[in-house]
Amino acid sequence: MILSIDKLTKTFGTRVLFSDASLKVRARDRIALVGPNGAGKTTLLEIIMGRADADGGTVTFGRDVQVGYLEQEAIEMSGRSLLEEVLTAAASTLQLEQKLRLVERELADAPEGSDEQEQLLGEYARINERFELAGGYQLESQARAMLGGLGFKPCDMERSTDEFSGGWQMRISLAKLLLRQPDLLLLDEPTNHLDLASVTWLEGFLRGYDGAILMVSHDRAFMNSVVTRVAEISNKQLQHYNGDYDAYLKQRDERLEQMKQKHAAQVKEIEHMQAFVDRFRYKASKAKAAQDRVARIEKIKSEMVQLPPQPGTVHFRFPQPERTGETVIELLSVAKSYGELDVYRDLNLTLYRGDKVALVGANGAGKSTLLKMLAGVLQPDAGVRKLGVHTRVSYYAQHQLEALDPEKTAFAEIDDIAPGWTQGEVRGLLGAFLFAGDDVNKPVKVLSGGERGRLALAKMLVEPAPLLCLDEPTNHLDIASSDVLEQALRRFRGTIALITHDRHLIRAVANKIIEVDCGQARVFEGDYDYYLWKKEQEAAGIEAADKVHTQAQLSVQTPPPVRNKNKAQAEGKKTREQKRAEAEARNAYYRQTKDAQAKLDASEAEMERLHARLDELGALLADEACYADQEAFAAAIAEYGDLQEQLRTQEDVWMAASEDLAEITAKMAADEGELPHMNDTRKKRR
Repeated sequence: MILSIDKLTKTFGTRVLFSDASLKVRARDRIALVGPNGAGKTTLLEIIMGRADADGGTVTFGRDVQVGYLEQEAIEMSGRSLLEEVLTAAASTLQLEQKLRLVERELADAPEGSDEQEQLLGEYARINERFELAGGYQLESQARAMLGGLGFKPCDMERSTDEFSGGWQMRISLAKLLLRQPDLLLLDEPTNHLDLASVTWLEGFLRGYDGAILMVSHDRAFMNSVVTRVAEISNKQLQHYNGDYDAYLKQRDERLEQMKQKHAAQVKEIEHMQAFVDRFRYKASKAKAAQDRVARIEKIKSEMVQLPPQPGTVHFRFPQPERTGETVIELLSVAKSYGELDVYRDLNLTLYRGDKVALVGANGAGKSTLLKMLAGVLQPDAGVRKLGVHTRVSYYAQHQLEALDPEKTAFAEIDDIAPGWTQGEVRGLLGAFLFAGDDVNKPVKVLSGGERGRLALAKMLVEPAPLLCLDEPTNHLDIASSDVLEQALRRFRGTIALITHDRHLIRAVANKIIEVDCGQARVFEGDYDYYLWKKEQEAAGIEAADKVHTQAQLSVQTPPPVRNKNKAQAEGKKTREQKRAEAEARNAYYRQTKDAQAKLDASEAEMERLHARLDELGALLADEACYADQEAFAAAIAEYGDLQEQLRTQEDVWMAASEDLAEITAKMAADEGELPHMNDTRKKRR
């Protein structure tokens, strides 16, 4: 056992965060700690680390367990280079290396063949063995690999840590923690301040991590990829669920429904017995029966199912922006440099009305620079930024939180920029971003980072501009707050350019992906899953076609005429409607291909399982001892025959799925006229 929490209780004044909370963490457990803001998730981590006291219960670690804790706030670092700072996490290993160097110097001075040399050689061998077992010879390469995975460049390794911003110092803290490789990782919002590529790298690292992990996260896709158990702080209790985050949601809903049914049955039983008591309480012949029912009612009340409070759902119709022209913004032959570093050169990009674009790409590729140029907060060194008709721009980034007046209340921040709004409308907007009751009267200076983020987003949506530029809007937001933002962005009729590491938000909102790489912005006319599929095809050496003229385009409703459409057609340019139709066609092909591939993969997995079991049974039947137990022998023979039949069925399924995939691919190639046939490289099963 790595960690045992037994009947833990924590209160703040009269408020109970959790009571009798218990949790056992075993080796290689991956547990997500979830619950609404203020439920006590971070407090529980602080109690585990001994930084906060519990009011009752115990926290017990296994023998010699090492614990590493990643906090939400970065610890300031200075005085060392990036690589040196990260290597300090392995202090004991570095001490062994220093001892090795010391013994080497002493060996150089020791007389050849002397007793002193023999003793030093023995000591060197012992220290070297410990150093090798501790991974000392791979330590620096591991540190460089981790820093690379978290977005640092090779040229950053010798930079001083005080040159990095708070977000980057969070990454340094994470790298130090991972290099230590403690038996138990406690991670509080580990994906905050990471970009999409770094989140993906961290997922892979944590899935293969040898120790146990207990994390607080609001990134659903990240939790689904990493965790195998979920512990929820709800209704002052710690409830446990097996599986990833999606499995937890399903089990939680099923459990809540069961609780509601039991609660309703208890209420109905109480009402039925109370009616008997009220009718016969004073009738001598029924008095004893009435008293028995009174006692029964009290017992049921003491055992009454306590339903958890349901979060209020505030419906608010967000204002819509002024309608723009078809073209919202253009960047024409744009260039941008930082000193000698050319970020963009001759960049051309156009966003249209209704585009909801996610900017993706490697760290340092220029996503934030591009977003700032689109927003107008950063001017290009060359080229033209051209806004379309009626286009105004709003820009959101973490520094927007600093623009809030710390002395104003949340209500005043909105009310001051919403002339003509009633108090009810202001409260409605704040309620949509989870400011309820007296929360609206809190001064900004006492709000948490997440609350400030919600308030800044609410201010942006009081009178939204037709073009919203958002840089990591879900940082410090819990899942409920992210859902509110997601709904607002999905219903938004304007244009959005978005940078986020939250793949759930990208999938929910984006209808176009722009990949930033090597100073270029490549447009993918489809959603995030289409983008991933296309990248997979390209990685496999298959180029997806850039033009699609299919029957799917003909099935799209004929678009209304647009200004300059004839001119565009005469010049051989695609209209906006054609581009949308092509994107829909590509998405349709992607979905068909994905479904067929999923069937193929599932069939292959099942055949592997059947073959493995057949091999086990074959070995069993070859053992003479098996014949001694006639019942076991008969069962094995029967199972062997059944498995062979199942295998034949799966081979038919596999063949049908292969043919479907080939047919879809051939149709795509025929419709596009350019796409080479996609040959399935999978080896057919026997």
